[in-house]
Amino acid sequence: MSENTTKTMQARDMQHKQLMQHILKPLAMGGIYLFLFVMAAIVLFPFYWMIISSLKDLSEYRLSPPTFVPQAMLFSNYADAFTTANLGRLFLNTMYVGVVSTILSLIITVLTAFAFARLEFKGKEILFAALLATMMIPGELFTITNYSTVISFDWLNTYTVLIVPFLVSIFYIYLLRQNFLQIPNELYLAAKVDGTSDFKYLWKVMVPLSLPTLISITILKMMGAWNSYIWPRLVANDEAHRMITNGLRNAFTTTSGDVNYPVQMAAVALVSAPLFLVFVFLRKYIMSGVSRSGIKG
Repeated sequence: MSENTTKTMQARDMQHKQLMQHILKPLAMGGIYLFLFVMAAIVLFPFYWMIISSLKDLSEYRLSPPTFVPQAMLFSNYADAFTTANLGRLFLNTMYVGVVSTILSLIITVLTAFAFARLEFKGKEILFAALLATMMIPGELFTITNYSTVISFDWLNTYTVLIVPFLVSIFYIYLLRQNFLQIPNELYLAAKVDGTSDFKYLWKVMVPLSLPTLISITILKMMGAWNSYIWPRLVANDEAHRMITNGLRNAFTTTSGDVNYPVQMAAVALVSAPLFLVFVFLRKYIMSGVSRSGIKG
């Protein structure tokens, strides 16, 4: 076979590969986008169903087969939900518990993470390993012991019982410690030579450099307090301290046992809106904080 024939065959093979790439690449991209569209539809459908259900009346809600577009949109369901469930009081209770517990938890997390990241003391590594080991224990196992403890302290039906038991999070401490370890230790040594106190160095250097992680912890802690259900229902389910997730449980059940589901769906939509907005506008801080804490430079 001559050299010219070989080059011609190679050129044809190259053209064939390029042609296949031009054909297969759009098909592959189309398949990817189709898959993402289907997954997005599956994820978003419950939210769509919640919204349209909140705009129906009870008779339309019970139709079989169900309607996917409300015959008449009853925005009054949202006003009814706000007054029936006393959402104003529930929002205030939940915000108070969330804000106070988040602030106190941040203080404990920052100080503890700094101690494990920069300070040297005997048994530090063993103590930190023991703390990490507790993460393997399901939180439900602590419910009975925590309940017995708060009873002995006479904390039932108080804000204290909703805040204090969950101020310490080993996961948040670990997350922030890993972020602190990325900051060069030479900065800390230079600050100590200049006579800077540990607290001043922490506040002026480490906290600003770790701000994305701290924002992530703040968001996750607030979301945890907002979505808490089992513990508040167990220890503080009275009217004065009831959290928003517990308040929606039976607020729309009539004396005959019937549930006004459209109004309940409207209440759920109102309660879900703050978390949805937090995720939409602050999701980049969550991803940035977690990714920065997982890589030690």
